[in-house]
Amino acid sequence: MDGIKEFLQKRSEDGLLRILQPVSYRKAGRISVRGKEFVDLSSNDYLSLSRHPKLIEAGAAALAAYGAGSSGSRLLSGDLVLHHALEEAVAHLKHKEGSLVFNSGYQANIGIISSLCGAGDAVFCDRLCHASIIDGILLSGARLFRFRHNDAGHLEELLKGKRHMFKNSLVVTETVFSMDGDIPDLKAFVDLKMRYDARLMVDEAHATGIYGPSGAGVVEAEGLSEKVDYIMGTFSKALGSFGAYLAASRRVIDYLVNKCRSFIYSTALPPAVIAASIAAIKLLKDEPYRRTDLLRSAQFLRDGLKAQGFDVRGSSPIIPLMIGANEKTVAYAASLKEKGYWVMPIRPPTVPEGESRLRLSVVFDHDRPVLEKLLNDLSNTRL
Repeated sequence: MDGIKEFLQKRSEDGLLRILQPVSYRKAGRISVRGKEFVDLSSNDYLSLSRHPKLIEAGAAALAAYGAGSSGSRLLSGDLVLHHALEEAVAHLKHKEGSLVFNSGYQANIGIISSLCGAGDAVFCDRLCHASIIDGILLSGARLFRFRHNDAGHLEELLKGKRHMFKNSLVVTETVFSMDGDIPDLKAFVDLKMRYDARLMVDEAHATGIYGPSGAGVVEAEGLSEKVDYIMGTFSKALGSFGAYLAASRRVIDYLVNKCRSFIYSTALPPAVIAASIAAIKLLKDEPYRRTDLLRSAQFLRDGLKAQGFDVRGSSPIIPLMIGANEKTVAYAASLKEKGYWVMPIRPPTVPEGESRLRLSVVFDHDRPVLEKLLNDLSNTRL
């Protein structure tokens, strides 16, 4: 218990102590916290689908038909027709033979990687991959090699020097990185995995719904659906619902149903959530303007910030505004909150030391007047 006290005290002294701040309502790109309304710049609801009438209608119908819960794991009595309908929709969207739904992105990544890899294997992972990916690798017992962020050259160096020492190898990256908002050269990664007899897994959590002709993600946009072995992603971001998936070959999906502990030993997602996810995938086809308008808005804000001399990264709706020092980053966030913006200071250990930032997340409901006012307020918030 002394260790807990010391940990909390150290976090508090360093200005890194995190606290929960309940939201009383959310609507049209805004949230209310402690009686005050803010423009929400911390949301992952990129297409603003979480309150779309079609998702609410689908969820309500499933709630009435099936009840509130699924009542069991998929391998017991919790396997609903709706689950299979969603998995068919995901497989079609991702141009794969099959897919499997998981209860969260974290459960998906730890379960998939620890099932596909083991002792005697190697995993080559981007240094900035999500914590769930790292935890999945550690849980698997495979040897972990981390390559420099989006550095295909460094990955090749590691593959060339280490691949021959292991039975199987897996390369893992993300298609849009959650804290940097940037996109890797997937074609280079595909070339490397083929040359060095590896498999490739990508996390499309922050890309699904936004990129590609049908909104499937960066893999589709790059024409690489057949060459990426495992495509993982979530329903909880641009799709406005909850849960996660893996799209892969039918053989791999069948294997995971029988092997993956985070799938086998979890109660199935409730019917209302599954129905909402099905509706969201349909909306990618019915309302494609959402992703084109979103990308246009994100580019407008990024260009405006650069014109003002701000240091920004990435090329997606996630726009990291680099500050550097923890204290200054916290002060920037506090100043923006006073002006009516909900933006969180991102600090270590989430990002490397000296790279604290404001993570500005653009969503479909952020129209041009909102973004113009944000640019004006940011220009007057130099600390």
